[in-house]
Amino acid sequence: MGELNRYQKKLEDLSNAFNLRVLPEGHAANLINLCSNDYLGLNSDNGLLDEFLSRSGSKAYRFSSCSSRLQSGNFTECTMLENLIARSYGTEACLLYNSGYNANIGIISSLAVKSDLIVADKLVHASIIDGVKLCPATFMRFRHLDYSHLEKLLMKHRNQYGNVFIISESIFSMDGDCTDLQQLVELKKKYNCFLYIDEAHAFGVKGQLGLGCAEEQEVIKEIDFIVGTFGKALASLGAFVVCNNLFKQYLVNHSRSLIYTTALPPLNLAWTRFLFEKLPEFHLKREKLKLVSTQFARLLDTKPQSHIIPFVIGTNRETVAASLKLKQHGFNVLPVRYPTVPEGTARLRFSLSADMSIDQLMPIKNILKSNG
Repeated sequence: MGELNRYQKKLEDLSNAFNLRVLPEGHAANLINLCSNDYLGLNSDNGLLDEFLSRSGSKAYRFSSCSSRLQSGNFTECTMLENLIARSYGTEACLLYNSGYNANIGIISSLAVKSDLIVADKLVHASIIDGVKLCPATFMRFRHLDYSHLEKLLMKHRNQYGNVFIISESIFSMDGDCTDLQQLVELKKKYNCFLYIDEAHAFGVKGQLGLGCAEEQEVIKEIDFIVGTFGKALASLGAFVVCNNLFKQYLVNHSRSLIYTTALPPLNLAWTRFLFEKLPEFHLKREKLKLVSTQFARLLDTKPQSHIIPFVIGTNRETVAASLKLKQHGFNVLPVRYPTVPEGTARLRFSLSADMSIDQLMPIKNILKSNG
């Protein structure tokens, strides 16, 4: 039967450290949900759903593709959505993936070879780290948002490698802080690197058209790989990368998380395209989200940076207690602990939505301050 005790011991250690993960019991409809990535509030917009169904009809699309895209799963909806996204970004090509995680592990692991170097921000998402682990390239990290440190690494090591990939998120998922993409573009050009930006938490939220920080900072054409996800602000499922035609063709032939998985269902792709076409119309929602995020950050005496607002407490025990206390008062916000964040920086991570108001969130400050 093997050594079962070691698994039990690991679980007990996690529990004793207030670090044991458990699956929440469903969605509590009576709680204000501050854990969701539904940043524009589209998931609960019944009007949008009714409009989509009235246009398409409930039986117009299949609920499964039943195959990978390279077999019989490359439905017209795939191509239509990819073409729409590529046109919107003004890029040559777009390639769909089943999730942001699948995109990052599939793209990074297939692009970088042994003679290459990957230099990533210290706080990039776990999916990026896992993609790096799957490839033989040399991996280095630069201090979080420290572009001087990045340049020192490039200055010292660039000439020792073939291709060099600079990788960062645009809005970081745990701290909500933003990357200066202009500086990364300058370093990319100066040291002849590829630039890879994960816009998971910015897509739909930032930019006049909702295309992310790359649009907002006017650098779309300077970034080689822009990854976005549909499962957050766009209230759907899946992910995409915009790049040139050469890289799309290469990924279709080498990206294992694309090749060896069942394709996204046609119904889901149609829903995604329906919402993507409406992205420019959601400008007021983006403005509302920006306003409530700024107000809430100030309420918690922290610098407003984005719609993700961390409240660092420190210890696991105190963070878990704070989460439970907020839940008792009608707010659902889960504790974030190691290894998701560094040890000693356990926090509550508030993910705000455009359908929230500062009046709803006002009690949180006093709840966190109270001892009861």
